[in-house]
Amino acid sequence: MPNGQDRLPALDALRGIAALGVVLFHYLPYYDKLYGHSFSTPDFLGFGRYGVHLFFILSGFVIFMTLERTRSASWFGLARAFRLLPALWAGIILTWIAVQLMGPADRMVSPGSALLNITLLHEYLGHPHVDGAYWSLVIEATFYVWIALLFYGLGSWQRMRPILWAWTLASYAAVIWWKAIPDGLEFLIKDLLFTRYAPLFISGMLIYRWHRHNRLPVADLALLTLTISHCLLAYKAPFNLFVLGCYGVFGLAVAGYLNVLARPGLLWLGSISYTLYLVHQNIGYGVIDLAYKSGLPAQLGVMMALAVAVGLATALHYGIEKPALRWFRQWRKRAVPDTGLTLINAPVPKKAENLD
Repeated sequence: MPNGQDRLPALDALRGIAALGVVLFHYLPYYDKLYGHSFSTPDFLGFGRYGVHLFFILSGFVIFMTLERTRSASWFGLARAFRLLPALWAGIILTWIAVQLMGPADRMVSPGSALLNITLLHEYLGHPHVDGAYWSLVIEATFYVWIALLFYGLGSWQRMRPILWAWTLASYAAVIWWKAIPDGLEFLIKDLLFTRYAPLFISGMLIYRWHRHNRLPVADLALLTLTISHCLLAYKAPFNLFVLGCYGVFGLAVAGYLNVLARPGLLWLGSISYTLYLVHQNIGYGVIDLAYKSGLPAQLGVMMALAVAVGLATALHYGIEKPALRWFRQWRKRAVPDTGLTLINAPVPKKAENLD
Protein backbone atom coordinates (compact mmCIF):
# COMPACT_ATOMS: atom_id res chain seq x y z
CA MET A 1 0.00 0.00 0.00
CA PRO A 2 1.28 3.44 -0.89
CA ASN A 3 1.26 5.31 2.42
CA GLY A 4 2.82 4.08 5.64
CA GLN A 5 -0.21 5.00 7.74
CA ASP A 6 -2.43 2.89 5.47
CA ARG A 7 -0.34 -0.25 5.47
CA LEU A 8 -1.84 -3.40 6.84
CA PRO A 9 1.30 -5.36 7.78
CA ALA A 10 -0.57 -8.65 8.10
CA LEU A 11 -1.31 -8.47 4.36
CA ASP A 12 2.40 -8.20 3.61
CA ALA A 13 2.97 -11.29 5.76
CA LEU A 14 0.15 -13.14 3.99
CA ARG A 15 1.74 -12.28 0.66
CA GLY A 16 4.96 -13.91 1.82
CA ILE A 17 3.16 -17.01 3.10
CA ALA A 18 1.22 -17.33 -0.16
CA ALA A 19 4.42 -17.01 -2.23
CA LEU A 20 6.16 -19.69 -0.17
CA GLY A 21 3.13 -21.95 -0.58
CA VAL A 22 3.28 -21.59 -4.36
CA VAL A 23 7.02 -22.32 -4.42
CA LEU A 24 6.71 -25.45 -2.28
CA PHE A 25 3.80 -26.65 -4.41
CA HIS A 26 5.90 -26.31 -7.56
CA TYR A 27 9.02 -27.93 -6.08
CA LEU A 28 7.31 -30.87 -4.38
CA PRO A 29 3.91 -32.21 -5.55
CA TYR A 30 3.91 -30.50 -8.94
CA TYR A 31 7.49 -31.46 -9.78
CA ASP A 32 6.63 -34.99 -8.69
CA LYS A 33 3.67 -34.98 -11.08
CA LEU A 34 5.71 -33.62 -14.00
CA TYR A 35 9.05 -35.38 -13.61
CA GLY A 36 8.85 -37.66 -10.58
CA HIS A 37 10.56 -37.32 -7.22
CA SER A 38 12.36 -40.22 -5.56
CA PHE A 39 10.45 -39.56 -2.32
CA SER A 40 6.86 -39.02 -1.30
CA THR A 41 5.64 -35.44 -1.08
CA PRO A 42 3.06 -34.27 1.48
CA ASP A 43 -0.43 -34.12 -0.02
CA PHE A 44 -1.35 -30.91 1.79
CA LEU A 45 1.22 -28.97 -0.23
CA GLY A 46 -1.14 -29.35 -3.19
CA PHE A 47 -3.12 -26.49 -1.66
CA GLY A 48 -0.13 -24.24 -2.31
CA ARG A 49 -1.20 -23.62 -5.90
CA TYR A 50 -4.14 -21.64 -4.51
CA GLY A 51 -1.80 -19.08 -3.00
CA VAL A 52 -2.20 -17.36 -6.39
CA HIS A 53 -5.89 -16.89 -5.64
CA LEU A 54 -4.98 -15.02 -2.47
CA PHE A 55 -2.74 -12.78 -4.61
CA PHE A 56 -5.71 -12.02 -6.86
CA ILE A 57 -7.88 -11.00 -3.88
CA LEU A 58 -5.05 -8.83 -2.60
CA SER A 59 -4.62 -7.24 -6.04
CA GLY A 60 -8.26 -6.18 -6.11
CA PHE A 61 -7.89 -4.64 -2.65
CA VAL A 62 -4.66 -2.74 -3.31
CA ILE A 63 -5.23 -1.71 -6.93
CA PHE A 64 -8.60 -0.11 -6.25
CA MET A 65 -7.03 1.94 -3.49
CA THR A 66 -4.28 2.98 -5.91
CA LEU A 67 -6.87 3.96 -8.52
CA GLU A 68 -8.71 6.16 -6.03
CA ARG A 69 -5.48 8.05 -5.35
CA THR A 70 -4.35 8.31 -8.97
CA ARG A 71 -6.16 11.03 -10.88
CA SER A 72 -4.82 10.11 -14.33
CA ALA A 73 -5.01 6.86 -16.28
CA SER A 74 -1.62 7.58 -17.82
CA TRP A 75 0.03 7.93 -14.42
CA PHE A 76 -1.68 4.74 -13.26
CA GLY A 77 -0.30 2.89 -16.27
CA LEU A 78 3.19 4.26 -15.71
CA ALA A 79 3.11 3.35 -12.02
CA ARG A 80 2.03 -0.21 -12.80
CA ALA A 81 4.65 -0.52 -15.54
CA PHE A 82 7.50 0.59 -13.28
CA ARG A 83 6.20 -1.67 -10.52
CA LEU A 84 6.03 -4.82 -12.63
CA LEU A 85 8.10 -4.64 -15.79
CA PRO A 86 11.74 -4.03 -14.78
CA ALA A 87 11.80 -7.03 -12.45
CA LEU A 88 9.78 -9.08 -14.95
CA TRP A 89 12.23 -8.37 -17.76
CA ALA A 90 15.16 -9.32 -15.57
CA GLY A 91 13.33 -12.48 -14.50
CA ILE A 92 12.64 -13.41 -18.12
CA ILE A 93 16.32 -13.02 -19.04
CA LEU A 94 17.55 -15.01 -16.03
CA THR A 95 15.00 -17.77 -16.50
CA TRP A 96 15.53 -18.12 -20.25
CA ILE A 97 19.31 -18.37 -19.86
CA ALA A 98 19.05 -20.79 -16.91
CA VAL A 99 16.70 -23.12 -18.76
CA GLN A 100 18.98 -23.12 -21.82
CA LEU A 101 21.88 -24.15 -19.58
CA MET A 102 20.20 -26.50 -17.10
CA GLY A 103 16.86 -27.54 -18.57
CA PRO A 104 14.35 -29.00 -18.25
CA ALA A 105 14.23 -29.34 -22.03
CA ASP A 106 10.44 -29.20 -22.13
CA ARG A 107 10.58 -25.73 -20.53
CA MET A 108 12.69 -24.16 -23.27
CA VAL A 109 11.12 -21.47 -25.45
CA SER A 110 12.40 -19.71 -28.54
CA PRO A 111 14.07 -16.28 -28.33
CA GLY A 112 11.08 -14.84 -30.17
CA SER A 113 8.63 -16.18 -27.61
CA ALA A 114 10.85 -14.89 -24.81
CA LEU A 115 10.80 -11.41 -26.35
CA LEU A 116 7.01 -11.48 -26.56
CA ASN A 117 6.88 -12.42 -22.87
CA ILE A 118 8.17 -8.93 -22.01
CA THR A 119 4.86 -7.48 -23.26
CA LEU A 120 2.67 -9.92 -21.27
CA LEU A 121 0.68 -10.33 -24.48
CA HIS A 122 2.42 -13.56 -25.46
CA GLU A 123 -0.33 -15.89 -24.27
CA TYR A 124 -2.94 -14.05 -26.33
CA LEU A 125 -0.68 -14.45 -29.36
CA GLY A 126 -0.26 -18.20 -28.84
CA HIS A 127 3.28 -18.17 -27.45
CA PRO A 128 4.43 -20.13 -24.35
CA HIS A 129 5.47 -18.63 -21.03
CA VAL A 130 9.18 -18.33 -20.27
CA ASP A 131 8.19 -19.51 -16.79
CA GLY A 132 4.97 -21.39 -16.11
CA ALA A 133 4.10 -19.04 -13.25
CA TYR A 134 3.63 -16.14 -15.68
CA TRP A 135 0.07 -17.22 -16.53
CA SER A 136 -1.18 -15.25 -13.53
CA LEU A 137 0.77 -12.14 -14.56
CA VAL A 138 -1.12 -12.10 -17.86
CA ILE A 139 -4.37 -12.15 -15.88
CA GLU A 140 -3.09 -9.42 -13.53
CA ALA A 141 -2.15 -7.16 -16.45
CA THR A 142 -5.50 -7.76 -18.14
CA PHE A 143 -7.28 -6.90 -14.88
CA TYR A 144 -5.34 -3.62 -14.66
CA VAL A 145 -6.49 -2.66 -18.15
CA TRP A 146 -10.15 -3.51 -17.55
CA ILE A 147 -10.38 -1.85 -14.15
CA ALA A 148 -8.58 1.30 -15.34
CA LEU A 149 -10.96 1.57 -18.29
CA LEU A 150 -13.94 1.20 -15.98
CA PHE A 151 -12.65 3.51 -13.26
CA TYR A 152 -11.45 6.37 -15.44
CA GLY A 153 -14.03 5.87 -18.18
CA LEU A 154 -17.13 5.76 -15.97
CA GLY A 155 -15.92 8.06 -13.23
CA SER A 156 -17.82 6.66 -10.26
CA TRP A 157 -18.40 3.46 -8.34
CA GLN A 158 -22.15 3.77 -8.94
CA ARG A 159 -21.59 3.50 -12.69
CA MET A 160 -19.10 0.66 -12.28
CA ARG A 161 -21.37 -1.41 -10.04
CA PRO A 162 -23.75 -2.74 -12.76
CA ILE A 163 -20.80 -3.83 -14.90
CA LEU A 164 -19.18 -5.63 -11.96
CA TRP A 165 -22.51 -7.36 -11.30
CA ALA A 166 -22.72 -8.43 -14.94
CA TRP A 167 -19.09 -9.63 -14.89
CA THR A 168 -19.74 -11.69 -11.75
CA LEU A 169 -22.93 -13.23 -13.15
CA ALA A 170 -21.12 -14.02 -16.40
CA SER A 171 -18.39 -15.70 -14.32
CA TYR A 172 -21.00 -17.90 -12.66
CA ALA A 173 -22.51 -18.85 -16.01
CA ALA A 174 -19.06 -19.58 -17.44
CA VAL A 175 -17.94 -21.97 -14.70
CA ILE A 176 -21.31 -23.75 -14.69
CA TRP A 177 -21.33 -24.28 -18.47
CA TRP A 178 -17.54 -24.21 -18.97
CA LYS A 179 -17.41 -27.09 -21.47
CA ALA A 180 -20.41 -25.78 -23.39
CA ILE A 181 -18.94 -22.33 -24.14
CA PRO A 182 -19.03 -21.87 -27.95
CA ASP A 183 -15.65 -21.84 -29.66
CA GLY A 184 -16.23 -18.33 -30.91
CA LEU A 185 -16.67 -17.02 -27.37
CA GLU A 186 -13.93 -18.98 -25.61
CA PHE A 187 -11.25 -16.32 -26.00
CA LEU A 188 -13.51 -13.57 -24.70
CA ILE A 189 -15.00 -15.50 -21.79
CA LYS A 190 -12.08 -17.63 -20.66
CA ASP A 191 -9.16 -15.32 -21.45
CA LEU A 192 -10.11 -11.66 -21.77
CA LEU A 193 -12.73 -11.84 -19.00
CA PHE A 194 -10.85 -14.59 -17.08
CA THR A 195 -14.16 -15.71 -15.58
CA ARG A 196 -12.59 -18.38 -13.36
CA TYR A 197 -10.76 -15.65 -11.45
CA ALA A 198 -12.50 -12.30 -11.97
CA PRO A 199 -14.67 -12.58 -8.83
CA LEU A 200 -11.50 -12.85 -6.73
CA PHE A 201 -10.39 -9.41 -7.91
CA ILE A 202 -13.88 -7.93 -7.57
CA SER A 203 -14.25 -9.26 -4.03
CA GLY A 204 -10.89 -7.69 -3.13
CA MET A 205 -12.15 -4.33 -4.39
CA LEU A 206 -15.31 -4.65 -2.34
CA ILE A 207 -13.39 -5.63 0.80
CA TYR A 208 -11.24 -2.54 0.31
CA ARG A 209 -14.31 -0.31 0.03
CA TRP A 210 -15.74 -1.88 3.17
CA HIS A 211 -12.45 -1.29 4.95
CA ARG A 212 -12.23 2.30 3.72
CA HIS A 213 -15.81 3.35 4.49
CA ASN A 214 -16.53 1.00 7.42
CA ARG A 215 -19.72 -0.12 5.72
CA LEU A 216 -21.11 -1.40 2.42
CA PRO A 217 -24.43 -0.60 0.77
CA VAL A 218 -26.78 -3.56 0.44
CA ALA A 219 -26.09 -3.87 -3.29
CA ASP A 220 -22.34 -4.10 -2.68
CA LEU A 221 -22.75 -6.49 0.23
CA ALA A 222 -24.84 -8.77 -1.97
CA LEU A 223 -22.21 -8.56 -4.71
CA LEU A 224 -19.46 -9.37 -2.22
CA THR A 225 -21.38 -12.44 -1.06
CA LEU A 226 -21.83 -13.52 -4.67
CA THR A 227 -18.17 -13.03 -5.59
CA ILE A 228 -16.96 -14.97 -2.55
CA SER A 229 -19.40 -17.82 -3.19
CA HIS A 230 -18.17 -18.13 -6.78
CA CYS A 231 -15.15 -20.12 -5.59
CA LEU A 232 -17.41 -22.95 -4.46
CA LEU A 233 -18.36 -23.59 -8.09
CA ALA A 234 -15.17 -22.51 -9.84
CA TYR A 235 -12.81 -24.97 -8.10
CA LYS A 236 -13.06 -28.59 -7.12
CA ALA A 237 -13.45 -29.74 -3.52
CA PRO A 238 -11.63 -29.54 -1.18
CA PHE A 239 -9.72 -26.71 -2.89
CA ASN A 240 -12.85 -24.57 -3.13
CA LEU A 241 -13.16 -24.72 0.65
CA PHE A 242 -9.51 -23.74 0.95
CA VAL A 243 -10.11 -20.63 -1.19
CA LEU A 244 -13.14 -19.86 0.97
CA GLY A 245 -10.84 -20.13 3.97
CA CYS A 246 -8.42 -17.71 2.28
CA TYR A 247 -11.23 -15.17 2.23
CA GLY A 248 -11.70 -15.65 5.95
CA VAL A 249 -8.00 -15.21 6.66
CA PHE A 250 -7.85 -12.18 4.38
CA GLY A 251 -10.81 -10.59 6.15
CA LEU A 252 -9.25 -11.17 9.55
CA ALA A 253 -6.00 -9.58 8.35
CA VAL A 254 -7.79 -6.50 7.02
CA ALA A 255 -9.72 -6.20 10.28
CA GLY A 256 -6.45 -6.19 12.20
CA TYR A 257 -6.81 -9.54 13.93
CA LEU A 258 -3.75 -11.15 12.35
CA ASN A 259 -1.12 -8.54 13.14
CA VAL A 260 0.69 -11.25 15.05
CA LEU A 261 1.90 -12.42 11.63
CA ALA A 262 3.77 -9.17 11.07
CA ARG A 263 7.13 -10.59 12.04
CA PRO A 264 10.37 -9.47 10.36
CA GLY A 265 10.92 -12.77 8.55
CA LEU A 266 7.43 -12.91 7.04
CA LEU A 267 7.44 -9.20 6.19
CA TRP A 268 10.77 -9.64 4.40
CA LEU A 269 9.40 -12.67 2.55
CA GLY A 270 6.40 -10.59 1.56
CA SER A 271 8.70 -7.85 0.24
CA ILE A 272 10.44 -10.27 -2.16
CA SER A 273 7.28 -12.24 -3.01
CA TYR A 274 6.91 -10.74 -6.50
CA THR A 275 10.50 -11.38 -7.58
CA LEU A 276 10.40 -14.82 -5.95
CA TYR A 277 7.33 -15.60 -8.00
CA LEU A 278 9.14 -14.47 -11.17
CA VAL A 279 12.22 -16.67 -10.88
CA HIS A 280 11.38 -19.71 -8.79
CA GLN A 281 9.69 -22.30 -10.99
CA ASN A 282 11.75 -23.23 -14.04
CA ILE A 283 15.08 -22.23 -12.50
CA GLY A 284 14.19 -24.35 -9.49
CA TYR A 285 13.34 -27.29 -11.71
CA GLY A 286 16.73 -26.99 -13.37
CA VAL A 287 18.51 -26.98 -9.99
CA ILE A 288 16.54 -30.02 -8.81
CA ASP A 289 17.38 -31.84 -12.05
CA LEU A 290 21.08 -31.08 -11.61
CA ALA A 291 20.94 -32.38 -8.05
CA TYR A 292 19.40 -35.64 -9.22
CA LYS A 293 21.98 -36.02 -12.01
CA SER A 294 24.79 -35.35 -9.53
CA GLY A 295 23.57 -38.08 -7.19
CA LEU A 296 22.77 -35.67 -4.35
CA PRO A 297 19.96 -36.49 -1.92
CA ALA A 298 16.66 -35.47 -3.49
CA GLN A 299 15.58 -33.37 -0.51
CA LEU A 300 18.88 -31.49 -0.71
CA GLY A 301 18.11 -30.64 -4.33
CA VAL A 302 14.81 -29.07 -3.29
CA MET A 303 16.54 -27.04 -0.57
CA MET A 304 19.19 -25.92 -3.08
CA ALA A 305 16.45 -24.83 -5.49
CA LEU A 306 14.74 -22.87 -2.72
CA ALA A 307 18.03 -21.20 -1.74
CA VAL A 308 18.80 -20.24 -5.35
CA ALA A 309 15.28 -18.87 -5.90
CA VAL A 310 15.35 -16.81 -2.71
CA GLY A 311 18.85 -15.53 -3.52
CA LEU A 312 17.88 -14.46 -7.04
CA ALA A 313 14.62 -12.94 -5.79
CA THR A 314 16.51 -10.92 -3.18
CA ALA A 315 18.99 -9.69 -5.77
CA LEU A 316 16.20 -8.64 -8.16
CA HIS A 317 14.20 -6.98 -5.39
CA TYR A 318 17.05 -4.85 -4.08
CA GLY A 319 18.95 -4.48 -7.35
CA ILE A 320 16.13 -3.79 -9.82
CA GLU A 321 12.61 -3.67 -8.36
CA LYS A 322 13.25 -1.11 -5.60
CA PRO A 323 15.63 1.12 -7.61
CA ALA A 324 13.14 1.25 -10.50
CA LEU A 325 10.33 2.33 -8.18
CA ARG A 326 12.59 4.85 -6.47
CA TRP A 327 13.65 6.32 -9.81
CA PHE A 328 10.02 6.55 -10.96
CA ARG A 329 8.91 8.34 -7.80
CA GLN A 330 11.76 10.84 -8.07
CA TRP A 331 11.04 11.44 -11.75
CA ARG A 332 7.34 11.85 -10.99
CA LYS A 333 8.04 14.51 -8.38
CA ARG A 334 10.13 16.41 -10.91
CA ALA A 335 7.62 15.95 -13.74
CA VAL A 336 4.38 16.83 -12.02
CA PRO A 337 5.14 20.51 -11.27
CA ASP A 338 6.26 21.04 -14.87
CA THR A 339 3.31 19.28 -16.53
CA GLY A 340 0.52 20.25 -14.21
CA LEU A 341 -0.52 16.64 -13.82
CA THR A 342 -2.08 15.48 -10.57
CA LEU A 343 0.26 13.62 -8.29
CA ILE A 344 -0.28 9.92 -7.84
CA ASN A 345 -1.48 9.07 -4.36
CA ALA A 346 -2.95 12.52 -3.85
CA PRO A 347 -5.12 12.34 -0.74
CA VAL A 348 -8.80 11.61 -1.22
CA PRO A 349 -11.10 12.72 1.61
CA LYS A 350 -12.66 9.68 3.23
CA LYS A 351 -16.16 11.20 3.29
CA ALA A 352 -16.01 12.72 -0.18
CA GLU A 353 -17.86 9.90 -1.91
CA ASN A 354 -21.49 8.93 -1.66
CA LEU A 355 -21.39 5.16 -1.22
CA ASP A 356 -24.91 4.57 -2.47
